[in-house]
Amino acid sequence: MSAPNIDTIVSLAKRRGFVYPSSEIYGGLGSAWDYGQLGDELCVNVRAAWWRWMVYERDDIEGLDSSIILNRLVWKYSGHEDTFSDPLVDCRECQSRFRADKLREQYRQSKAKAGEYILVMGWRFLERGELKCPNCGKANWTGVRPFNLMFRTHVGATAEDDADALVYLRPETAQGIFINFLNVLNTSRRKLPFGVAQIGKSFRNEVTPGNFIFRTREFEQMEMEYFVRPGEDEQAHQEWIDACRQWFLDIGISAGNLRLYEQPKEELAHYAKRTVDIQYRFFPEREDEERHWDELMGIANRTDFDLKTHSKKPEDAEGKRLNPDSTEDLSYFDEQTKQRFYPYVIEPAAGVNRTVLALLMDAYSEKTNDKGETRVILKLHHSIAPIKVAVLPLAKNKPEIVGMAKAIKRSLQPIMRAVYDDTGGIGKLYARQDEVGTPFCVTVDHQSLEDEAVTVRDRDTWAQERVKVSELPTYLLQRFSPGS
Repeated sequence: MSAPNIDTIVSLAKRRGFVYPSSEIYGGLGSAWDYGQLGDELCVNVRAAWWRWMVYERDDIEGLDSSIILNRLVWKYSGHEDTFSDPLVDCRECQSRFRADKLREQYRQSKAKAGEYILVMGWRFLERGELKCPNCGKANWTGVRPFNLMFRTHVGATAEDDADALVYLRPETAQGIFINFLNVLNTSRRKLPFGVAQIGKSFRNEVTPGNFIFRTREFEQMEMEYFVRPGEDEQAHQEWIDACRQWFLDIGISAGNLRLYEQPKEELAHYAKRTVDIQYRFFPEREDEERHWDELMGIANRTDFDLKTHSKKPEDAEGKRLNPDSTEDLSYFDEQTKQRFYPYVIEPAAGVNRTVLALLMDAYSEKTNDKGETRVILKLHHSIAPIKVAVLPLAKNKPEIVGMAKAIKRSLQPIMRAVYDDTGGIGKLYARQDEVGTPFCVTVDHQSLEDEAVTVRDRDTWAQERVKVSELPTYLLQRFSPGS
């Protein structure tokens, strides 16, 4: 079982301290969210799992942390200044604003439901008034225009209209890797193939953000650029597609809620040779099965576009430098073949926010206890769960029991995330820990004072087992190990 809709997770997230609406005491800010005490831990665990898999467990990946604010020329030559935009259209009647490409997809789907399977190109369907405004029901549209998604700001004590002071908050982390390609290559002495990984914040002034943390203007990316020889790119691309899908399975997302989506040629970015998205069933409540799915991660073959566009040497047909502002050539010299070329790039790119949302939705389950009460159980993978063990005293008014419980918590904390909780009866404490995804509860009772043993309760099965305090760390580590 997984969550029936995102709204179910929104309610759970605020109630249990995963995610809060940002600036809530001042009326909030659209599509801005703050991660609470458990949400922050969950994000930390997602980042750690990705970094461990991507960097530590491989011998061909380096790490990087590039600046959020880069030289404006980076975005000029990457193409973002000219092309990083969404098509925008307004309803003249109610002044609502929409992404025209989303309206086009709605139009195509409405035709498909009526039995007309058509390829919709351009914006003539809006000009002819064939689609009504979802807000007011009228069909009076403005012309479609591009809307650049980059946030603008200025550096230094200069006037805001000073073009030389204009900079952008980065809309992706990838460009910080490309402009550091030569630095990493020279300092690490890497040979192809190798990759550079980065986790960091990105910013996009989305026209229509929404669906909780699925699409926000401020988000966190986990990206890796894998540099390969031309001709070896297709095999490497497929290997990364398979590996990334397996990673999501390994952190607990069910195969039935994942699928691969091959982007058709008309959807590909101008630099991409092939892109495959890993999609998750974020919207199971929608009537149309195809609309259940949306992107969780993209794996793109970016060819040699990025390193070429930031290099000083490439020329056009007339012999003019394509990038007269660059001071370096980002080509690679192969000592074996004595050839110089621009590596192709395979890019697996995922969002921390969407991964967290997918994990919460996938882990959501409900179970009925002996009293007929329905309880929520968040069956998060052990490696991802914000809290690994909760230590609970059966009687908080007994100093001996409380002291023993706190001592056990302190002994476990160096090896796993443990908490002490005495803010309710044992039944309520169990229910609370189930709901936040804690795999094990350790209960200290009156008998513990005599036999130096505690009761360990399993989140998923509610089964209980008596374990000696001296053996508890080893017991729990074995339960956390893969295959246990």
